[in-house]
Formats: sequence, structure tokens, C-alpha cells
Amino acid sequence: MKKRILFIITRGDLLGGAQIHVRDLCKRATLDGYECLVACGQEGMFTEMLKALSIPYYIISALKRNIDPLQDIRAIKQITKLIWQTKPDLISCHTAKAGMVGRFAGFITGVPTIFTAHGWQFAEGISSLQKIVVLAIEYICAQLSKKIIVVSEYDYRLALVYHITSLKKLILIHNGMPDLPYIPHKTIAQPELVMIARFQEQKDHNTLFKALALLKAEPWHCTLIGDGPLFDHYKQEAVQLGLDSRITFTGQITNVQDYLQKSDIYLLISNWEGFPRSILEAMRATLPVIASDVGGCKEAVIHEATGYIIPRGDVAQLKIALQKLLQDSDLRKRMGNAGRIRFETYFEFEQMYKKTKAIWES
Repeated sequence: MKKRILFIITRGDLLGGAQIHVRDLCKRATLDGYECLVACGQEGMFTEMLKALSIPYYIISALKRNIDPLQDIRAIKQITKLIWQTKPDLISCHTAKAGMVGRFAGFITGVPTIFTAHGWQFAEGISSLQKIVVLAIEYICAQLSKKIIVVSEYDYRLALVYHITSLKKLILIHNGMPDLPYIPHKTIAQPELVMIARFQEQKDHNTLFKALALLKAEPWHCTLIGDGPLFDHYKQEAVQLGLDSRITFTGQITNVQDYLQKSDIYLLISNWEGFPRSILEAMRATLPVIASDVGGCKEAVIHEATGYIIPRGDVAQLKIALQKLLQDSDLRKRMGNAGRIRFETYFEFEQMYKKTKAIWES
């Protein structure tokens, strides 16, 4: 008899990389006979997808992203009650807050718990105060984990540097994505840039805008996909820099692949990352990628082969990389094709799923 797995993730109102990761795992595991349940903090785009896939989900009203001791205790109680009711064989926690409250609830109920770190919250680029708080919490929660999965070599090394847990508990499994049919790109006179990123502190739209402002003489249009607390700020920033007619802000959307298929260059300019799934989406869509040298980005993007890796916050280097790709359609094609081959070789979903399933069964 296959296992019943309870996936816990903090937010259900948006569709980020972690939500897509959980959705894809649930979808595939269900085909293998597993019974998958999902618990999250709110209803929204993610839970609508679960509903369409007939995957049961439960709302944990006290589960919020920000640290709040009273709310967090309530969340632990609510999840503990849910565990008693649903009787899962295994708990799989995703994102930092869900990883904290979920592991405490798993410890209380005696159900084995796995935590997947989609990028540590004590990585380079995060404030010192946040690092101290998160590290203190993770040292405790790591003791409650059966296994900890990290999605990049960068995060694996970071866990060892900070002595988060033992080598026996720590497992590296790169993200993977289901393949989609390849659709050749049509070369147009005005290259289309695209970036999928929430407007929040983690993403570095500031550096991107400064670089784009230096490239007004070049033909280009940029589409920014995502929402977030800094959305209105950057819409105003685009106006102030004279970029508003050349940047489209879509907000949160579900048809991301349609935009990638119409684009020529993918950008992910960030302050910190785990192992970004959006880069894999871009490589799958045969796009060259320009990404900041943070987290596991350079484990996906091969500098000067499938795109460019630039130093974090480096406007000048971003401008140079963009200019090279904007001015050379053949270079864009070569790098995009190389990225597609790399995706097919290393980052297809089944590879990730088989490794993850082996942990579930162990």
C-alpha cells in the first residue's frame, strides 16, 4: 500500500517556484498511487490549481510568512490537529515558515518529516539580523527532520558551513521540470526580454532598471511577470527613468510559458536565490539566460555558453551582457539551444522525482 503524504507550504494565494514544485510532485506521485494532501495558509492561485487536479487541500489559518510567536504556536496546533485527523505516513514541508511549524507538528505527532529548503533564509544578501534569527530556528528544527533536501550545491555547502545538520540527513536534489514541446522562436527586430520575479527584497529590479536605462538606444521591450509589495514602487520607477513605454508589468499570471515562447532573452536579477525554477523554464523554452551570481544560478547557467552570470548588483556587467545578446541574434540562438540541451540532460522532472521518491520510500 502506497504512502499518504501531507505536503505543507506557507502560501496558497500565489504561484511561485515552491508552489509549482509541490504541485508537480503531487501530480506525479498521485499517478504512482500515493495519496497526496496539501496544507497551506491561504486560498488563491495555488489552491485553485490543486482543486483542478482533484488534490485535497486544507487551510491553516494561522500559517503566515512573517515570524509571529503566538500565530506560529496556533499554526503548530492547527497542523497537529490536521495530522491526527488525516493520519499521513510522511510530512513534506516546503518554504521556511512551513518548514518550522510543520517539523514541530511532525515531532509532536511522531510522523517522519522531510524539509525541502528552496533557498536558505541565511544566504548571502540577506540581512544579518534575519540570518541570526533564522539560523537559531533552523538549528532546532533540523533536529526534528528525518531528512533535509536542498535544491542546489550552493545551499548544500551553506548548510555545511553553518553546521545545520549532519551529512547523513542532508540530501542534494536539483529542481526539475516536466518537459514541454519545443516551439522555434521567430527572430524579430525588437528583442523581447522577460523576467519572472515577485517585486520584493529578494529580487533586484533596481539593478535591472539601471542597466535598461543605459540601453535606451538599443531596440528592446521588457515584460516583468509577478506581483508583490514593491510592484507600485517599480512602476513609478519605470516612469521616472523614462522606461514605462518599454516595460510591461503583467502582475501575477498563470500562462507564463506563453510569454517565454514569445521572448528572446530571460533575466533573473536577484539579491539571493536557491535554485530558481524560472531559469529552468527559460532553458526549456530555448532562451539564453542572464542571471545574478547568487545561490545556485550558475549551477544551471553556464557562463558564456548558455547565457551570462553577472556579479550581484553589477549594473555595468549586466549592461554589457544585455548589449551582447541584443545585438547578436545568432548568439541568442546558440546560447538558447545550448540551454535547451542542458535542460534535457540534467533538469527534466523525472530525474528529480525518482530521487525524491527514493527518500520517501527510505
